Amino acid sequence: MKYRKKPVVIEAIQFFDESNCILEIQAFMNADLVIDYKEPEHPKLKISTLEGVMEANEGDYIIKGVQGEFYPCKQDIFEKTYEIAN
Repeated sequence: MKYRKKPVVIEAIQFFDESNCILEIQAFMNADLVIDYKEPEHPKLKISTLEGVMEANEGDYIIKGVQGEFYPCKQDIFEKTYEIAN
């Protein structure tokens, strides 16, 4: 069988390691953020998801799901899957 994804409008924000972006993500998720700087040139945002803690790299999108959950999505996949909604 084949299935088509139901059209759904989501909220998302792109992660960049910049102070204004971090503040926007913090407000968007309504949570304190944990950013891993083990490799300073490649910071990773830690996100608690329904499946456990996942990491977002710079440029990845943070998506708010239909049940209010958050999860990361790689930029190329996001751009193939979503378009701006009015």
